[in-house]
Amino acid sequence: MTRNYKDTLNLPRTDFPMKANLAQREPELLKKWEETRVYEQIQKTRANAELFVLHDGPPFANGDVHMGTALNKILKDFVVKSQTMLGKRAPYVPGWDCHGLPIEYKVVKESRDLAPLEVRKRCEAFARKFIDIQREQFKRLGVFGDWAHPYLTMNPAYEAEILRAFAVCVEKGLVYESLKPVFWSTGAQTALAEAEVEYQERDDTAVFVKFPIISGALKDKASIAIWTTTPWTLPANLLIAVHPKEIYVVQEFSKPNVGGTSNVGGTSASRTETLVLADKLVPQFCAATGFEPTGEPIQSFPGDKLEGIGAQHPFLPRTAMVLLAEFVTMDTGTGAVHIAPGHGEDDYLLGSKNGFPILSPVDDHGRYTNEVGIPELVGKYVFDANADIIRILRQRHAPGRTKFSS
Repeated sequence: MTRNYKDTLNLPRTDFPMKANLAQREPELLKKWEETRVYEQIQKTRANAELFVLHDGPPFANGDVHMGTALNKILKDFVVKSQTMLGKRAPYVPGWDCHGLPIEYKVVKESRDLAPLEVRKRCEAFARKFIDIQREQFKRLGVFGDWAHPYLTMNPAYEAEILRAFAVCVEKGLVYESLKPVFWSTGAQTALAEAEVEYQERDDTAVFVKFPIISGALKDKASIAIWTTTPWTLPANLLIAVHPKEIYVVQEFSKPNVGGTSNVGGTSASRTETLVLADKLVPQFCAATGFEPTGEPIQSFPGDKLEGIGAQHPFLPRTAMVLLAEFVTMDTGTGAVHIAPGHGEDDYLLGSKNGFPILSPVDDHGRYTNEVGIPELVGKYVFDANADIIRILRQRHAPGRTKFSS
């Protein structure tokens, strides 16, 4: 007697259909979950169980769900459901971040030159639109939660709670007003998170600049040579930083370019400068500028001997004080770092620590303000001003320019 070979196998039996038919099955499944209120039933059956709460960092309400937000929600759903299956009460309250650059950027991109109040109104409408869109998309991914009662950072009750928490911090004396260095988008006129900043390789202009020493033992005898890749920040210079333990030299340099235009400014048969810079970086300085040492160093000492001396700003009536800083490196430059407390985090911290003002003569659009101290630069976009700064330096015979890639 013949037998069906299938009957001799011990195979699992299931009512699952062989064909997924997702387009038909998904709406049916979502409808069933909605009608049976499966999430609420689960919470009811676990009402007296041990509590497990997953505090959800919310996504931005600024567009459709993408791979990042989908993976984030699905992995959190795994955690919540697994804890539920272990017998715990694991409620999940989803939420959305309704403030910040990602939303503002899209709104402003669609309509330029809006008044601040109109921007806020449109941002709220934009956020509410994508809250509804993302909510349905997350449901389709099978994520269980209290979707009818999410937390939104723009809800008045939520904002009021933030104010109450802030008030407690104020009462405890934990709040103070100060300046803070931030990444800034001159296009969107808003601060950028560090994670939003992308760096690209580019060819740019670097300058070597001398600051004549006007106090201390080296007064009127030498200049401190600094190196910077951002000439446009020189109008905001207030300080010069040197490393306390590295060795610095007072060295005479000359450049015998007869009859030519020197790359350190000016036209002469020969040019001589007495400069202070890190001993380790003398070869790099010479290779970049064309200067050559004249004899042995006049003096040699650790950087801490330079602390507190004053140096004349190259084109403004201002004195730059020399301070010590461990962040000064010997990788490139001169070992003497131009410090503009209004234009960099290390600069800001060094200036603030020593009680110096924070000078940032730039507006939200990246244009120089009257504080720049040079009338011809007022209103100019800072990155377009590099050539102007270099021209001003050349006119004053400051050490000059070289090209580099970074």
